[in-house]
Amino acid sequence: MKIPKSFEMLVHNGLVDEVVCQLMSGKEAEVYVVHSKGEIRCAKVYKEAGKRSFSHQAQYQEGRKVRNSRQARAMEKNSKYGRKEQEGAWQNAEVDALHRLAAAGVRVPQIFSYVGGVLLMELVVDANGDVAPRLNDLKLTAAQAREYHRALIKQIVLMLCAGLVHGDLSEYNVLAGHDGPVIIDLPQAVDAAGNNNASRMLERDVANMTAYFGRFAPELLTTDYGREIWKLYASGELSPATELTGHFEQSGNPADVGGVMREIDSARRWHERNQ
Repeated sequence: MKIPKSFEMLVHNGLVDEVVCQLMSGKEAEVYVVHSKGEIRCAKVYKEAGKRSFSHQAQYQEGRKVRNSRQARAMEKNSKYGRKEQEGAWQNAEVDALHRLAAAGVRVPQIFSYVGGVLLMELVVDANGDVAPRLNDLKLTAAQAREYHRALIKQIVLMLCAGLVHGDLSEYNVLAGHDGPVIIDLPQAVDAAGNNNASRMLERDVANMTAYFGRFAPELLTTDYGREIWKLYASGELSPATELTGHFEQSGNPADVGGVMREIDSARRWHERNQ
């Protein structure tokens, strides 16, 4: 096919020899199959902000670090420079997340380069060497569903132990690779410790996976790994080797509202004395 304009820099630098075909068009990017350095790879081309359909972007960016205070102020003011920096930060977040997760042992596509808004990555294939399907394209047996669910719960734990939550995990962004499930689409990945929405997003990611695999293995629908995982993480007890039960028990201890109010009142009086 004709080489899209977005690939000109990669072709000029010898990173892409040929664009074979468009593989898919998603809400934040288009993905192509390319020839690169004698191999078949895939290239993700990010859409401009105005052409993306990904909503509530601000809640995903909470807690992300920026290079300097000038960049942070510009992004906060939503100036032209700030929007450009914000767009770059959105794209770089996926690159950073992929490197970070691969180092933690999470099965994500290998990165080869990131140039001019184009992310050149491993093309994930199935056992026959064909482009790996998304989970949504599969019809599973109950045993297969349980195995995939178990593998992805382990991957979610590895991600959280690395300090990240996918934030948009579903059957549409997990590929059924020849070596097991491969997690993709991470520009919205959130910092688990720095984002107030992280616990809710983690629980939603787990619930999405459970709901999907529960279609084939209904007994999975009675599990509650999301809240169990987050409770262990919040208490500092989660590790890749943690044995999970799939159950969660809410604490029966009543909240000490009176104690909290006394602390607030004490802080208020201290502040008044020191004015």
